[in-house]
Amino acid sequence: MPLPELPEVETVRRGLQPHLEGARIARAEVRRPDLRWPMPVDLVQVLTGATVVALRRRSKYLLADLDRGGTVLWHLGMSGRMLVEGAGLGQFHRDPGIIARHDHVVLTTDAGTTITFNDARRFGMVDLIREGTSHPLLDHLGPEPFDDTFTSAYLAQAFSGRRVPVKQALLDQRLVAGLGNIYVSEALWRAGIDPRRAAGRISAARLAALRDHIRDVLNDAIAAGGSSLRDHRQASGELGYFQHSFRAYDRDGQACLRDGCGGTLRRIVQGGRSSFYCPGCQR
Repeated sequence: MPLPELPEVETVRRGLQPHLEGARIARAEVRRPDLRWPMPVDLVQVLTGATVVALRRRSKYLLADLDRGGTVLWHLGMSGRMLVEGAGLGQFHRDPGIIARHDHVVLTTDAGTTITFNDARRFGMVDLIREGTSHPLLDHLGPEPFDDTFTSAYLAQAFSGRRVPVKQALLDQRLVAGLGNIYVSEALWRAGIDPRRAAGRISAARLAALRDHIRDVLNDAIAAGGSSLRDHRQASGELGYFQHSFRAYDRDGQACLRDGCGGTLRRIVQGGRSSFYCPGCQR
């Protein structure tokens, strides 16, 4: 099951931002001591009375910077959802399938809005980054795909001499942050690059096209609210719908949609992950 990738997390961030950024947390509840890892023992104390001065995303993580210093880090895991509820928020609703016993962290703002981290499988996590410190999950991340530093020249340098397949290189969070299986498959299809090709054997011109296609597919997915294959929902409770625009991912045995190709999509396994590509037009 794919974990949320950059578009899904960015979609959640944008949905939360109007309700959490600039808001004071009047009440915080932590309803279990651990998820994937133990919760910080002073999480309630740190959050209660704090104001969220900025809500950011780094790679696949949500980050809430607090006015009293420090940052709350969320990872949604396989089934984590951020739910927004409150008076006057008619467009926000709780799906009946989202069971309240999986509400693990509940924040109530001074405006009366409730923001709940619900995670049925408990593969998500919540942690605190203390003021003046870093976090091991963030320490070795590469540039964001939308950073000015993420250029074709950067890709050429990062890939230089690498024999690893380009699909696996792009999934390496030390090289580029936030990409996962879905959007790497889609970007490589758009760029016409075989996922098995050695990363160090791609021309500068093709790397420039690949960089652009990575950005384009991420922008398209964010505009569509991400991909809802099973668990992902926007903060409003709505499904994302980019899955209806897949050209490669999960299309094994289907006809290639590139004009004039006529090939058939195949599924292979690379590094324990499924890759979907067209042998007819991806070289």
